[in-house]
Amino acid sequence: MLTRLEVSGFKNLLDLDIELGPFTCIAGENGTGKSNAFDAIQLLSLLADRPLLEAAQEVRGTRSERHGDARDLFWNGYGPGEHRMRFAAEMIVPPEPVEDDFGRISEPPTSSFLRYELELGYQGPVGAEKIGRLTLLHESLGYIRKGDALARLRFPHSKQRFRDAVITSKRYGTSFISTSVEDGDPVVRIHQDGGSRGQPRPAAASRARATVVSTVTSSDDPTILAARREMQSWRRIALEPSALRSSDQYVDSRSMGPDGLHLPGALFRIALQEAESGDDPSRVYARVAGRLSDLSGVKVRALDIQEDDVRQLLTIRLHEIGGMILPARSLSEGTLRFLALCVLLEDPEVRGLVCMEEPENGIHPANLSAMVDVIRDLAVDPFETPGVDNPFRQVLINTHSPGVVQLVDHGDLLFADTEAYKTASGEVTRRLRLRPLEGTWRATGTRDYVTRADILPYVEAPPGSRLALGRGVA
Repeated sequence: MLTRLEVSGFKNLLDLDIELGPFTCIAGENGTGKSNAFDAIQLLSLLADRPLLEAAQEVRGTRSERHGDARDLFWNGYGPGEHRMRFAAEMIVPPEPVEDDFGRISEPPTSSFLRYELELGYQGPVGAEKIGRLTLLHESLGYIRKGDALARLRFPHSKQRFRDAVITSKRYGTSFISTSVEDGDPVVRIHQDGGSRGQPRPAAASRARATVVSTVTSSDDPTILAARREMQSWRRIALEPSALRSSDQYVDSRSMGPDGLHLPGALFRIALQEAESGDDPSRVYARVAGRLSDLSGVKVRALDIQEDDVRQLLTIRLHEIGGMILPARSLSEGTLRFLALCVLLEDPEVRGLVCMEEPENGIHPANLSAMVDVIRDLAVDPFETPGVDNPFRQVLINTHSPGVVQLVDHGDLLFADTEAYKTASGEVTRRLRLRPLEGTWRATGTRDYVTRADILPYVEAPPGSRLALGRGVA
């Protein structure tokens, strides 16, 4: 669970510092750069799994627009001077054993409330190289003491059922990863779990092609491995109708992709996992069908997966009460989006942070309330103990829809706009600003918030509106 994100030097994120709860909705008009916060989270997730340059090329807007030039990620990346971007992420990792890349089960993390810091630079092309590369300047992984957790977790939650259940702290002394400067060059060190046991393992950061976290693959460093798994679990979802309508081949992935691809395979796997645990797999299909019927207004009698052994295809089929059997390719965009959300709710493998871009797209206005409810249900309930019935999931969405804003709890809202910002060099630019609503938990102790007068476009009819209910119309 990502509880705090700090970013500077990445796109138009300059000294951005936001607190996140189990569910957060970022609202703002197009062009403010609110999706750049998602890009920053996506980059951190990719850097926990892939080499620096490969991760940079996967972030939205780099591969197709400039053929993977890393300068696209920096604020003013094509301008003169040195380019740096800094990230800090405070996160709660599940306080339980983790499986390493070799199938071995590690010990639980020494501390489950962690702070990860990363600083990256840019080095221009050298020799035969045609494009520059990212360089590792600083990396650290520290811990937050249990006694400091209350001040760091300001969103409403239960101390006994939630905070005490997810936060452990047995670490004393040094951090898990640290960086020092020796002979003018940064050196990153891994400190073994348990404090002073064993010598730190140094590595020259300037020659690194990947972050240190991404190189920890074994159970010998359980806390770093847990942090890596947590960041790897941060996923971005932007559902596409064409992907949702697709059938799956038998050899395809059994996990739903960011665009909704492999939805049949994911539902098929979830049902099989239910059978392996001794339960009836048809119960999974029944729960998804029932929830889909309630949410979408479609009269669903049943839902199943057609297994075509001749073509080796898996296809989702919806059985209407009227008797019609509809394959996924015949369903509306809104129904498909609801179906994908219902499957996510059932999937025990979906943990960590889920970022969703404008989930209201393709949803009828009458179904917006149901859509917001199901997305909120994806997130962990911070007043109950996380477990099988309360998965440790977090949801972050963005929107420009007044309907969504009006349906979200006030404390879960952040409003996006841009403001003038003076850089260290004296240059004036504009940066993304994310502000809470006055009177909510994020606004405590700060004057940097929005009032209800600031958000009138989200709560009033637009200028020139020609269709409205008159008085006495029920």
